Amino acid sequence: MKKLKSKSLKTIKKFTLYPLLLCVLMLLSLLAVSAPFIGNAVSVAGMFMSDKQVDYSKAYDNIFVPTDKDSETVSAEDVEFPGIGKQFGELSVSGTNVDAKLFFGDGKVPLRNGVGIYAGSFIPGYGRTILVAGHNNTFFNGLKNVSKGDVVKISTSYGNYKYTVTGTKLTTDEDKSAYDLNSKKENLILYTCYPFDSIGLTNKRFFVYAEKTSGPTITGLYE
Repeated sequence: MKKLKSKSLKTIKKFTLYPLLLCVLMLLSLLAVSAPFIGNAVSVAGMFMSDKQVDYSKAYDNIFVPTDKDSETVSAEDVEFPGIGKQFGELSVSGTNVDAKLFFGDGKVPLRNGVGIYAGSFIPGYGRTILVAGHNNTFFNGLKNVSKGDVVKISTSYGNYKYTVTGTKLTTDEDKSAYDLNSKKENLILYTCYPFDSIGLTNKRFFVYAEKTSGPTITGLYE
C-alpha cells in the first residue's frame, strides 16, 4: 500500500507539479523580458484612455509677451533670454495647421505643451542655427503638409521673425549631417519623428529647413 502511494505521488509530481512549475518559470522569464514594452504600452494607453486630462500648464514659466516692434536690430540688454523649459514665443507654419507655443529646451514639459528649441542650438536673432523639436502625433503632425516656400513665423517678446522653407529631408535618428549647429548663418530647422501618425519613438526623423527672411538681429552678444 505504501509503495502504491509512493508511486502515485511520483506520478502526480511528474505529470502535474513539474510541468506546472516549468510553466510558472517560463511565464516569469517572459514577463521579465517584456516588462519594458508592457510599461510603454500602458503609458501610451493611459494618455489616450484616461478620463482625467493632465494639466501641465503650471509646470512652466511663460515670459512671452507679444510685440509689434519692427526693427532690424535689438540690443541684447533688452532681451530676456529664456531659461530651460520656459515659453518665450509662438511658432506657426503657413499652409499647415502647425501653431504652437515655443519653448527653450526640448524636454518632457515643453514637448507636452508645444515645441522646443534644442538647448545646444540658438534662439531667433542670434545669427546661428535654430533647431526645433516637436512630437509627430501632436504639435508637429502638420509638418506632413509643409511645402517649399511656406513661411514659418516665430513671435517673441523682442521681435517677430519669418523663415522661408527651402526643403525637407527624411533620414535616420543617427544622421548627424542633417543639421549644422556650427553654421554662422541664421537658419531654422524643424524636426520630428516619422511616420507622422506613429505612436512612440521611431528611428526615422523628418526635417524641415528654412532660411531667415525677416526679424531683428540681436546686437551686443559678444561685447
